[in-house]
Amino acid sequence: MAAKNRTSAKAATAASKVLRDGRTSKASKTAAGSALSQTPAKRKGK
Repeated sequence: MAAKNRTSAKAATAASKVLRDGRTSKASKTAAGSALSQTPAKRKGK
């Protein structure tokens, strides 16, 4: 069963910055990637 919790936009932005920063540890990048994988998909309008 999938978790119903979703990462907020603010947390997703912070996680994105961690992934782009080359100075962060592998553990930090793993946590950030996990947080981003829980963000809702953006829907594209027509």
